[in-house]
Amino acid sequence: MKFGKEFTSQMVPEWQEAYMDYNSLKTLLKELHGFKQKTRPAAAAAAGLNRKMTLYRAFSGLTQRYNNNSGPLTPSSPDIEDQQPILVNSVSRNGSQSYQTTFLMQADDGGEYELVFFRRLDDEFNKVDKFYKSKVEEVKKEAEILNKQMDALIAFRIKVENPQGWTWEERSGELTRLASNVAASAAALAASTPAGARASRKMDHLDIIEEGPSIHEESDEDKDQEKQSNREIEMKNVQVQNPVVKKAKARKPAPLQILNQVKMNNTLETPRSTIKGVLNVPNHTELEFNRKNLRKVENQLQRAFVEFYQKLRLLKSYSFLNTLAFSKIMKKYDKITSRNASKSYMKMVDNSYLGFFAGCTFSLLLALILIIRSRHLLDKKSEMEWNKYMDTLFPLYSLYAFIVLHMVMYAINIYYWRRYRVNYAFIFGFKQGSELGYREVLFVSFGIAALALGAVLSNLDMQVNPKTKDYNPASEIIPLILMVVMFVVLFLPVNIVYRSSRYFFLACLFRCICAPLYKVILPDFFLGDQLTSQVQAFRNIEFYICYYGWGDYGRRENSCKQNGVFNTFNFFVAVIPYWARLLQCLRRLIEEKNPEQAYNGLKYFITIAAVCLRTAYSLNKGYAWGVLAVIFSVSAAIYGTYWDFVHDWGLLKRNSKNRWLRDKLLIPQKSVYFGAMALNILLRFAWFQTLFNFDLFALHKQTWITIVACLEIIRRGIWNFFRLENEHLNNVGKYRAFKSVPLPFNYDEDEDKDD
Repeated sequence: MKFGKEFTSQMVPEWQEAYMDYNSLKTLLKELHGFKQKTRPAAAAAAGLNRKMTLYRAFSGLTQRYNNNSGPLTPSSPDIEDQQPILVNSVSRNGSQSYQTTFLMQADDGGEYELVFFRRLDDEFNKVDKFYKSKVEEVKKEAEILNKQMDALIAFRIKVENPQGWTWEERSGELTRLASNVAASAAALAASTPAGARASRKMDHLDIIEEGPSIHEESDEDKDQEKQSNREIEMKNVQVQNPVVKKAKARKPAPLQILNQVKMNNTLETPRSTIKGVLNVPNHTELEFNRKNLRKVENQLQRAFVEFYQKLRLLKSYSFLNTLAFSKIMKKYDKITSRNASKSYMKMVDNSYLGFFAGCTFSLLLALILIIRSRHLLDKKSEMEWNKYMDTLFPLYSLYAFIVLHMVMYAINIYYWRRYRVNYAFIFGFKQGSELGYREVLFVSFGIAALALGAVLSNLDMQVNPKTKDYNPASEIIPLILMVVMFVVLFLPVNIVYRSSRYFFLACLFRCICAPLYKVILPDFFLGDQLTSQVQAFRNIEFYICYYGWGDYGRRENSCKQNGVFNTFNFFVAVIPYWARLLQCLRRLIEEKNPEQAYNGLKYFITIAAVCLRTAYSLNKGYAWGVLAVIFSVSAAIYGTYWDFVHDWGLLKRNSKNRWLRDKLLIPQKSVYFGAMALNILLRFAWFQTLFNFDLFALHKQTWITIVACLEIIRRGIWNFFRLENEHLNNVGKYRAFKSVPLPFNYDEDEDKDD
């Protein structure tokens, strides 16, 4: 199906007039194309002849100038096609912001057609942008109203659930904290989802829409570029300043006194209510604190949040469809005019308000909070069930949190590597053109997050559903299904979901596992360092095997810690990534004869001892184990911190022109480096919490384990940027910007001389 028809079919019918008028813009391009065809027939033929000589002239001219010693080569004048044909600016009209495109090639043949096209294009974009802003403002206001409704609901519930007149101090801390969290989440969802809703996978099938031969036939290369463009559009995300979030953060928890300002709306339509409406009699009643009214209020708010979610979904679809339409129309313009205007114009679109799976993630997070609260999962009566849930299912689902967080940190790394021109693709050895950008990484990470959160919600829903509540295996099997799906996609041989990147990752992972049997290259030991920050994820995978292999999932019981085999493997699983890195260091020591690799290997050996001692202490709680664990852990942390700063980051050089840093820096703000070092030290010692179990916020043990593991992943993400920056500046090969490509023939000059 052609894009124009698919675009129309996907529109929200009530908003049809607010969408971009794709057909009219396409008509203007047809007229421009017809004019170009009439005026360029001879020029096209001449160009075809010239292209046949391009390769020969390029190399013959180069060799002639070199052999004739005619002096240094002078750069040729820039190709006119490389010049930007447009400038896009933001202007203020009648107190509102709009966008205006200035066409710089009016003197060219057909310039008047292009000028008309860009004027109409601006009108369409400003129309779409204005409509989108108005709808987002409506959503923000509705989010504020829902916040207040949630405050009142929680206060109402306290009154109903405490008929004996329990004191406010007994329950206020937990309940008001939950109320504040729900309010902040609702406000964040209202602003974040519309502004970032660019990657709805509902629109996947648009990637293969055919443009049709109305202007000219597209080559396979053009179609591949179109598909890549569509994927890039899906991952565009613009950070929008959100005053609602700031208000939510500053909002104080709702006290019971809020009920003095609230009355119950009577939404049931009866003859009596109709007469009251005609007589303008207020249609609300005084509050009656009983469970019937509580259920009524909860059901009403549930319907309100469902409708709120639908609005966010429609806004997401509206944003994605229009952005895709602008991208396709600009690609058509570029092909017709042989210009490069789409990049500049789409950059403006990306930076506008029109603004990813991120929207789905935020929506599901809000739904999770509401379900936990509405189902009384944190009440004292449900405390035993909740602890059982945390001991069994939470380790299963937290695995996906570790994966998603690591991918998000990697996406942030890519963004800043590109911003500061770190040639990460060359350093890692990615196949040219196959490396993922930060948008693609974010797309995959938020896709996994949406699936995982959806699985959590499904599990909770099945748990509270009377029809499935007694059949625990049906709900317990959901995390395993998600794990199987992820592994199937990872090993899938079909060319979808970034196959080249998946295979590159699997190849590096295989070489890490098989160390020291393979020669160690940078991608291998870099991945090995990433795995050392995922120790808890390895332990969660071990728990998967135990929980489902021993049949505990059928009873929702955790008997793994009482199993000797499980506890023994708990030692081995935790040291697998450190052991792989130690073997890699030994391989490099033998091959490169570099004593620095011996010191690096010693660092991992001390870390292995520290991890084993901390594990032994957690199982036995003996005083001697605790002392040894502290000694080795502190030693490993100090050693690792020093190695990070001096060897991996190349900092702390006293005689550097940038004192205590290094001579070459990519980030102009030196405070960033000192801040990163301070944060690295702080996060390096986060393991203190797991060793001493400080009761800071009365959180569940599994929650603390997850938080500490996430802090280590964040530390690794910060480490990644400065490690590759140092590699780029000092270790990559003295200005070597290209790989060595093997040639097909070998000229042995020494052999010729002997003959």
